[in-house]
Amino acid sequence: MSSFPANERQSVIVHVAVPLPLDAPFSYRVPAPLAPAAAVGRRLLVPFGRRKVTGYVLEVVDDDGRELRDVLEFLDDGPLFTPDELALYRWASSYYLHPLGEVIKAALPAGINVQSRRGRGLEGDELTGGRSVKTERVYRAVAGVPETAPPPGKASVLLAHLTERGQESAPELRRLFGECSVQLRRLRELGFVEMAEREIYRDPFRTETFGHDCPLVLNERQTAALVRLRAALDAGRFTPFLLRGVTGSGKTEVYLQAIAHCLEQGRSALVLVPEIALTPQLVSRFRRRFRCGVAVLHSGLSDGERFDEWRRIRRGEAAIVIGARSAIFAPLADLGMIVVDEEHEGSYKQGEGFRYNARDMALVRGKMAGACVVLGTATPQVTTWHAVAGGKLECLDLPERVNGLPLPSAEIIDVRGARGHILHPRLAAEVEANLARGEQTLLFLNRRGFSTWLTCEECGHVLRCPNCQVTLTYHQGRNRHICHYCDYAVPAPSMCPGCGCGRIIHLGLGTEQVEAYVREHFPHARVDRMDRDTTARRGGHARILRKVAERQTDILIGTQMVAKGHDFPGITLVGILSVESTLNIPDYRSAERTFQLVTQLIGRAGRGDDPGRVLIQSLNPDHYALAHAVAGDMDGFYGAELAFRHETGYPPFAHLAALCLSGTAASAVERTSELLAARLRELRRDGGGRVEILGPAPAPLAKLRGRFRRQILLKAAGRTALHRLVCRIRESFQPPAGVRLLVDIDPVDLM
Repeated sequence: MSSFPANERQSVIVHVAVPLPLDAPFSYRVPAPLAPAAAVGRRLLVPFGRRKVTGYVLEVVDDDGRELRDVLEFLDDGPLFTPDELALYRWASSYYLHPLGEVIKAALPAGINVQSRRGRGLEGDELTGGRSVKTERVYRAVAGVPETAPPPGKASVLLAHLTERGQESAPELRRLFGECSVQLRRLRELGFVEMAEREIYRDPFRTETFGHDCPLVLNERQTAALVRLRAALDAGRFTPFLLRGVTGSGKTEVYLQAIAHCLEQGRSALVLVPEIALTPQLVSRFRRRFRCGVAVLHSGLSDGERFDEWRRIRRGEAAIVIGARSAIFAPLADLGMIVVDEEHEGSYKQGEGFRYNARDMALVRGKMAGACVVLGTATPQVTTWHAVAGGKLECLDLPERVNGLPLPSAEIIDVRGARGHILHPRLAAEVEANLARGEQTLLFLNRRGFSTWLTCEECGHVLRCPNCQVTLTYHQGRNRHICHYCDYAVPAPSMCPGCGCGRIIHLGLGTEQVEAYVREHFPHARVDRMDRDTTARRGGHARILRKVAERQTDILIGTQMVAKGHDFPGITLVGILSVESTLNIPDYRSAERTFQLVTQLIGRAGRGDDPGRVLIQSLNPDHYALAHAVAGDMDGFYGAELAFRHETGYPPFAHLAALCLSGTAASAVERTSELLAARLRELRRDGGGRVEILGPAPAPLAKLRGRFRRQILLKAAGRTALHRLVCRIRESFQPPAGVRLLVDIDPVDLM
């Protein structure tokens, strides 16, 4: 926290956003002694009711004599965001209809905000929060040796080392000489050595080692794509691209060489990935290639590490940032290029709170910065492909794998009527043959846990979560039944909770059960499982990926995180055990998601010298999404899907907004949803535009984390009419106490 000297400047007024669910900014007076510090982007402490809260300066104006409360103090030595970054925050707040203060809070590193703990009045409140800067002690030899002789022994050795090196950190001295605090203190007392504190960064790469690699030779199609990207960078204006490349076509190498050209121009680059599981491989490759400073931002870092990475970026010490969706707010100066890898992934959309889409915001930020934006994927979103057809994006195609490697062969196994087999005999035989050849296998199932539900054969009782409208998943390793939405858990019962009999059975397949089956039937195989349970600990993703890369794993079992951009050269066989959980969800994007998932999984096989094979077990083998994925017929799938979307009025032929009401009383939520729908129809008649109102209806997950949920879906051909109606309903409709209204613009998940 900073204090500033008084001077001649008069007091000013600042308009301040606070990180609370309030739309309007608040005005405060900055007393004359603090007025020189007032600037857009400054973080300050302000009185708010009976509390003290963090605020962010949006504007500074002359004092007009209004009676206002005074700013308490400024919290940093300078602005935390620039006017250009504020413009991005304002756009996000306006488009996603979310309070600006909460948008800014989401954009800044976690843990820096402070507020009073209790509302006991401003004088007695205890302030909590705030992220501290990490420091370490540094010792240096004093110029001009004192007349007294240095102490003998270790102290003399320490002094000689410091004299030679100039200075050394305390941790390094301990590493070299063991415990030496007594000797250092004595040298300071005698005037031979002085001590200082210096700021250090918490390094998320401290356990990693990086070598160096050189740019690879590109094939003809990669070269053509790179030439076009370099031309766009040279032009220095916003140019959006779709880099559509089959899995293994070398998209990452094109990114790397295009970013190198961007850095040569003195500009910075941002690379977004959909999951932190992808980050270790990508960061390792970037740090081997570039020496300009690479920063990483994602939720797998501690708050302190994210804070330090953010400060490195702000200070210009990192020209490349790699991260998940929140990295879209990275404070990069002179941004020249944004890459959105695996642009089709739904995880770019924030699912709670401030529901922004980092993929879409990349295009907006690129336009504001005059940057080149590359959306890269093997399976573009249907809306992206439609934008290419409409001339809004330029498509760069990489239709072949590097080095001319063939795409894997894929086949659907009809498992209707084949109950009781986790692996169909055909797939089991292929796994056995793959092991005999010393090759690696990937088995995919998008359900973690051992079994998805428990039931009683006597009374039919099903073990359900009391907080959510879902069954509890059995996790054998923990011997507990767990809700994957709210983490409610109970010990696995040996008797039926409903009737007390012992005839309870587990149904439904999860990755734990697949692992147990594989270990039993292939006892000599080295087996690993990659899902949220096995990667929960720090470094879990990297550990499993390293074992696969080093051929220490024969069979890898995983959920959808294994399908996202990983390069496994040794995997020649992929078995997809079920796609029904994706294909049958009640969502207009279910076919698109299934096509993308299966295509991506097919691409995990045969990326090395040996050809790949893919077997897909399905109860719905004739579905067009599967047929097109197996045939590699991307254009055919997009044609069929666009025809379906046009007929039913879904994106890209309409824009959506979801209004979700939730509360602990089902009757109150139902009553409020009916009132909200009636008010929407009234506003639509009163000049609200041509907006289709669907609902209210129970959400597919009608109860979640103890709250009953109903939703209304709004559809419109144009964004303007949709936004106008949602803005008017937010201004004119206030849910009763106990009921929350959540607005989701451009929803990607209607569950």
